[in-house]
Amino acid sequence: MKQEDYTNLGSKIKDMRIQMNLTQADVAAALEVTPGYISNVENNRTAMSLRILIYYAKLAGISLDSLIGKIDSDYQETALDRELFTQIQKMDPDSKEKLLKTLKIWGNE
Repeated sequence: MKQEDYTNLGSKIKDMRIQMNLTQADVAAALEVTPGYISNVENNRTAMSLRILIYYAKLAGISLDSLIGKIDSDYQETALDRELFTQIQKMDPDSKEKLLKTLKIWGNE
């Protein structure tokens, strides 16, 4: 990951928190850190450790690859593939069949 990509990590973490309808206090409690720590991360004053990044990805329901892929544009395509695979694994067999038919239609355009 390039150094300049780290500067956007805090805002991406904040955007994800807001999308999950969580407060800084909610995230802090889930990660067993202080709300001030989350504030510092979101304002790029502190970087999350790998352990906390892993816990944050789990909280958000995404893979760590996906979280990092949203930060590192060079890794984004692989992360997107992995996230698609993760979401497909959660689907029931009927939904997977429908998705496959849809993808085949799109592929013939």
